[in-house]
Amino acid sequence: MERRHFIKSAALGAAAGTLVSGCAGNSSDAPAIQAGQPTLRWRLASSYPRSLDTIYGAADVMADRLSQITDGRFTVRVYPAGEIVPAFEVLESVQKGTVQLGHSASYYYIGKNPAFAFDTTIPFGLTARQFNAWAYHGGGREIMQGLFADYNILSYPGGNTGTQMGGWFNREINSVQDLRGLTMRIPGLGGRVMDRLGVTVQQIPGGEIYPALERGVIDAAEWVGPYDDEKLGFHQVARYYYSPGWWEPGANLSFYVNRSAFGTLPSAYQHALETAMIEANMYMLSRYDAVNPAAFQRLVDSGVELRSFPADVLEAARTASAEMIQEGTSDPVYSEIYDSYMAWLGASNNWFGAASFSYSEFVARMLAA
Repeated sequence: MERRHFIKSAALGAAAGTLVSGCAGNSSDAPAIQAGQPTLRWRLASSYPRSLDTIYGAADVMADRLSQITDGRFTVRVYPAGEIVPAFEVLESVQKGTVQLGHSASYYYIGKNPAFAFDTTIPFGLTARQFNAWAYHGGGREIMQGLFADYNILSYPGGNTGTQMGGWFNREINSVQDLRGLTMRIPGLGGRVMDRLGVTVQQIPGGEIYPALERGVIDAAEWVGPYDDEKLGFHQVARYYYSPGWWEPGANLSFYVNRSAFGTLPSAYQHALETAMIEANMYMLSRYDAVNPAAFQRLVDSGVELRSFPADVLEAARTASAEMIQEGTSDPVYSEIYDSYMAWLGASNNWFGAASFSYSEFVARMLAA
């Protein structure tokens, strides 16, 4: 796989070390591992099946890089969803110390606390670039740690999918009215918004979506984008492929580290682990950006019918999202995270709107001409 070449890049490794020094509050690059350090074998539970090589593969990248940095003294075995714990119980397994590490999406756990959504994404929220800027340089990681501390966990960015597609539907959506009565697999706050728009929402692990669509248990489903969606075969059981994924403009995955276990690590191993996680974060987004274009073209060539959500659906979703996200601010922990996230979103959109967004809008018009 290409990730073997990726993790051996000396330049990227040096960049990751520099990022750790700037993002984790260290005064110098990650130190070299000295002889005589202990040999450690940790376990990581993933929320994803091994077949999804990019979203699952970020954990492998992290584990491989950690082993390289420590000359094989500190290794991590990665377990796919269901092998140790179910997909949606990763956070709890790290909290309890069943495993030392987890790789998951924090919005799976909004039933525990709605503020977990900000660690992944919120509807009409930060893009991948904006999220990483907030997490590493805008105090985002630090402010989220107050929430995770209640669960004996440290959270680190663990990869981003970029802006997702809007999912697969077995009937056309021409207006908000067409959403009513629909049964759809969609997690996080996006699912709660869809619920307000009349959709019956299901939360189903990635490996179980295809049979649910095939049997008609659900009418629609979203996952990530063309590469993973093609792997999962959704184009074989659903007719329409919608965009954009307004509920996930930049979905951040997270590495969870048991706080107690992290505290027992030698300082050099702590730095090595943080460096490896940053490299995995960089890997996932660039990998998706590399593989999605060809997969998208294959889906188009196979006869998939591409659709865009109508304007009234997007406007209704935006209004419902703003109302719902604001409702959580009565909780002081949620409110603190909300204030930081939304302030960053507003300031960042001013800049991105003037540069990236306006350029993308022009290119979209040019391609449509």
